[in-house]
Amino acid sequence: MIHDSVIDVIGHTPLVRLSRFHPQGNLVGKLEMLNPGGSVKDRIAVSMIDQAERDGLLKPGGTIVEPTSGNTGVGLAIVGAVRGYRVICTVPDKVSKEKQDLLRAYGVEVVVTPTELLPEHPDSYYGVARRLAAEIDGAFHPNQYVNQANPRAHFETTGPEIWEQTGGEIDVFVAGVGTGGTISGTARYLKSRKPEITVVGADPQGSIYTAGPDGDIHQYFVEGVGEDFYPETVDLAIIDRFIEVTDAESFAAGRELARTEGILTGGSGGMAVHAARMVAAERPDDLVVVIIPDSGRGYLSKMYDDGWMREHGFEA
Repeated sequence: MIHDSVIDVIGHTPLVRLSRFHPQGNLVGKLEMLNPGGSVKDRIAVSMIDQAERDGLLKPGGTIVEPTSGNTGVGLAIVGAVRGYRVICTVPDKVSKEKQDLLRAYGVEVVVTPTELLPEHPDSYYGVARRLAAEIDGAFHPNQYVNQANPRAHFETTGPEIWEQTGGEIDVFVAGVGTGGTISGTARYLKSRKPEITVVGADPQGSIYTAGPDGDIHQYFVEGVGEDFYPETVDLAIIDRFIEVTDAESFAAGRELARTEGILTGGSGGMAVHAARMVAAERPDDLVVVIIPDSGRGYLSKMYDDGWMREHGFEA
């Protein structure tokens, strides 16, 4: 079969048993790094742009402006390249150089902003994106934190894929929570088919989901997951449990996954599989499915660099 464009091969990623990473349970990972842009965010990129085109919010030759930790930007860059849109991404400065360079390789204009600024600050990566979208004629700001095409993409694709791939035998679904689109949309579909499925959100220590709005919300090294506010795209009611995971646990699990399973993922993937292994150990007879959201190739100078790990107090 020959596809018309790379957009047509997004999705239908495989499930792989993680029996060397966790020999005692029934744990499988969904390999989202095998999407053409290398992450689960390809799914929402095409969904949000499709919806904007249908609504007349993005016209031929227009500009896409989005704040991103990298992966959503890559997905939008792919759609922009195929459909002829200019793409501008604002990124916090904690985003790895590899991910910034990757965006530029696709022709994205990258604007780097301070990580520590709150979302409402005009110079944060959220604030700069809002300003650019308002200033540039014909610009569209997808806003993955609000856009309901984000969770809908997972309700329409990720959830049905997992249901079909497991023959409906899934008992627990685990995913990291950032915008909440992946976990909310996928869980909504899975629970529509099997209401007793347990949904577990993995969250970095310092994020609002486990700290709470009045808790110790602080910076962390893991990229692309967790939040310091509640996005409109997350459905907290559908998440049965959160597991807090430290940076050290995330990086250690990610490195272990590469060395035991040959699966290279980033810090958020390490966080997710660490949480999933905890659940699988508690429920060894249940089928636990975890989203492995992206590739580790964007983090070679960070969590896979022994010097960087030691410099930041992590055991290499």
